[in-house]
Amino acid sequence: MTITRPAAPEVEQRTVSLTIDGQPLTVAEGTTIWTAAKDAGIDIPVLCHDERYDPVGVCRMCVVDTGGRAYAAACIRPCEPGMEVATSTPEVQRSREVLAELLLVDQPPREEDPKQTTTADNELLAVADDFFITEIEDLFPGPSRGTDASNPVIEVNHDSCILCDRCVRACDDVQGNDVIGRSGKGYSTRIAFDLNDPMGQSSCVTCGECVSACPTGALTNKAINNIPIQPRETLEAVDTVCPYCGVGCALTYYVDRERGGISFAEGRDQPGNQGRLCVKGRYGWDYASSPQRLTKPLIRIDASYPKGPLSAATQENSTQDLDGPGRKRGAGKGRKPGGLVPYEEVMPHFREATWEEALDLVARKLGGIYAESGSDGIAGFGSAKCSNEEAYLFQKLIRTAFHSNNVDHCTRLCHASSVAALFEGVGSGAVSTTYGDIENADVAIITGSNATANHPVASSFFKQARRNGTKIIYIDPRAGTVADHADLFLQLKPGTDVALYNGIMHEVIRLGLIDREFLSSRTSNYDELARTVAEYPPELAARITGVDVELIREVARVWGEAKAGVIYWGMGISQHTTGTDNARCLIAMCCITGNVGRPGTGLHPLRGQNNVQGASDAGLIPMFYPNYQRANEAKTRVLFENAWGTELNPENGLTVTEVIKSILDGGVRGMYMLGENPFLSDPNINKVRKALSQLDFLVVQDIFLTETAEFADVVLPATSYLEKDGTYTNTDRRVQLGRKVFDPPGEARADWEIVQDIAQRLGLDWNYSSPREVFEEMVPLMPDYANLTYDNLGSAGKLYPVADPEHSDGTVVLFDERFNTADELAHLVPAEWLPAKELPNEEYPFVLNTGRLLQHWHTGSMTRRSFALDTIAPRAEVSIHPADAAKLGLVDGEFARVSSRRGEIVLNVKISHREARGNVFIPFHFREAAANLLTIDEIDPTGKIPEFKFCAVAIAPAGDRGSVRVGGAPQ
Repeated sequence: MTITRPAAPEVEQRTVSLTIDGQPLTVAEGTTIWTAAKDAGIDIPVLCHDERYDPVGVCRMCVVDTGGRAYAAACIRPCEPGMEVATSTPEVQRSREVLAELLLVDQPPREEDPKQTTTADNELLAVADDFFITEIEDLFPGPSRGTDASNPVIEVNHDSCILCDRCVRACDDVQGNDVIGRSGKGYSTRIAFDLNDPMGQSSCVTCGECVSACPTGALTNKAINNIPIQPRETLEAVDTVCPYCGVGCALTYYVDRERGGISFAEGRDQPGNQGRLCVKGRYGWDYASSPQRLTKPLIRIDASYPKGPLSAATQENSTQDLDGPGRKRGAGKGRKPGGLVPYEEVMPHFREATWEEALDLVARKLGGIYAESGSDGIAGFGSAKCSNEEAYLFQKLIRTAFHSNNVDHCTRLCHASSVAALFEGVGSGAVSTTYGDIENADVAIITGSNATANHPVASSFFKQARRNGTKIIYIDPRAGTVADHADLFLQLKPGTDVALYNGIMHEVIRLGLIDREFLSSRTSNYDELARTVAEYPPELAARITGVDVELIREVARVWGEAKAGVIYWGMGISQHTTGTDNARCLIAMCCITGNVGRPGTGLHPLRGQNNVQGASDAGLIPMFYPNYQRANEAKTRVLFENAWGTELNPENGLTVTEVIKSILDGGVRGMYMLGENPFLSDPNINKVRKALSQLDFLVVQDIFLTETAEFADVVLPATSYLEKDGTYTNTDRRVQLGRKVFDPPGEARADWEIVQDIAQRLGLDWNYSSPREVFEEMVPLMPDYANLTYDNLGSAGKLYPVADPEHSDGTVVLFDERFNTADELAHLVPAEWLPAKELPNEEYPFVLNTGRLLQHWHTGSMTRRSFALDTIAPRAEVSIHPADAAKLGLVDGEFARVSSRRGEIVLNVKISHREARGNVFIPFHFREAAANLLTIDEIDPTGKIPEFKFCAVAIAPAGDRGSVRVGGAPQ
């Protein structure tokens, strides 16, 4: 990889000279009086102004005397040559005092003020205190404008509102959600959500940006878990990172040590999120204090063998014999609401054990299977929720204790095909630029990603860029909310991506919009690519994809003419049997137009989980050691054998989906599962259920009893991210420190400590005393992480690679001069369009697409234990186009039965114009309506990723069982 340091353009900076309060100043032309005064150490009070938002000058608290007929609002008035400004004359101060009195008279009493009685930082009261305003005798408050408690975590008090519009600008300008405005006239004017709806019933996404913006008690946080909101100075501030998506937002928890909980969270000013958070980051942390946390090791009792699912919902749709101790045939037909593993059903099948007993049993059983079956008999699933250090130790354990490369994690289920294509094409599986770099792009393609739900803070940068002139092209089978912010939206048929991108490239080439110099000097195999896409004229692409031919031509022209173009993609690209081909096309689209290696250009697969990039970097992949060094290459193997002091397996290991097949074929017999829940996350749940039941020995290490833990022989209580230190790497390649907030509950222990204990029992000489020591071992083995230390990561982390971490934030744009391939060229790989493996027919006429909701994450084990997140999105729904719903007799909110060749689920109907005719969408977070019971387990031949985004289903009202099939067999 090469480092880009773009030179700042030389622009002549014009200046103006003026005096403020007699102090001569020279400032850049366009600087406001307020900014100039602030930089000079002169304080001008403000209420509506916040440097995060564009100034509007509505409150007039910042007025100053410039010698004109009227006072000027300092926050919006630019400095002028020769201007003489007086900021605090008696007349100006009296104007501010009167304004403060007028605003204050409508406020609740100080002792009842929503802001002052919580965080105690009401800015209006602070101004009033500066003027020593205590009582206002000659003014009277107007009629109350009311309160709104409809949002579960945000309180609205309209009487406290001073109409400063900071919440409006926070919602519009920063988050780009456009929910808040004004309603009413005169004194009755107040902030409004959508068409004056209650906040909790509006389109508000509860990001909390409005709360962070509000200077008064108009918008305040509600207490969660009975931990009161308190002033910051009475709480302990702990800086860490968000545990959810790959954006990796920096945040601060304000901790009430006396009550042992978090009072509230705020975003931190780190380059990746710039203080922003989404609903999960700001309000979704309370799952860690759930009373269902595992606190002691558990061992399965003898009476609960042979193994099988233990709870009714986990048994549902099983084709195997469910009779056994404590289980009744047909028990799976019961449907329990709430979406969590019922502890009362599962816990009786386990007994509590000491750590010594549990760890000894794990080492003895796994060691015995290895002694009998060799490396092929053992596999490990690690977790992208764990730290870099824990991922590194876990893969090292599997590779050194069992000499097996059968170690994988959830990257296999999200971006494995993207990584495969990127390695093949540019020699690196990481992103070539950041999501924030969109601000430098003329055009951005966002494809296969509902970023507003899956990467909401990154999407706020996308929306801001569009407002500032970047043209957004959105491509997806669903009209997700990103489509609302796009200049061009292409709603293609599912599974037709290759045909679409080949059609676009055909037109780019026909119009002569390719970058011939870049192609000749920086790429290989262009002629073969050109021959392939020549067979895909826009007319053919339109017939295959369903996208209008003129729209295809327009996208090609816009993309080809862009001076800087960038592509962001999600799992709508990768989770196909053709996922690698899809990503190959995106790489080619960037390369033929020269859109790699410069600011505002590049390739960015938006990573799904908080540390999926870091876990992949650390070697939690069956064909790669740390830093994507190939496991089947002798040179690499010798490097790690020398580092780890043992012989290593020369063969690539099995992926997640291949391990499941191996179990059923009698290969893998023992598994170590760290923080993964394949029962819900893997495709074709019936097959996964059978495989988990067949394992000779399974150890599950997690913070809750998951569906997968029902099949465990031993369950080890681990720690959430709140209870340990470590580093995490986000989708931008930013390596950040996660800091411990609380001690683990009960006897739960940090994942890295548990892995080390097992390693020691298996004969490995491991003696790490902290994650820092593990990081110090990792970095010399990972060239991309060179120069990084715990001490130089700082509060904001660093983008790797970074040559000088003491003075640089790291590399934004990669490949400015060469690619990371052996010949330093980008390898263009043509792809032919292939249909999906399972197509609709008369019996199963709909295409199922699965994915995430904004409020939930992965298999729901964390978010469904969060008060705010589960309250906002409490149930599973199947989204369907209104015309399809009408034809089938489906009613919004009522139950439908969705079936595939593998099983059926029952869930609520959501009639949605965002779905195309013939398509349905189901989120995969809900165990009581597990979408992956329906999905197919066909995989991409290169990336080995399952086809989550396409399978054939039928849908009918829940009472209609005419076309229902269970487990593939007629009922």
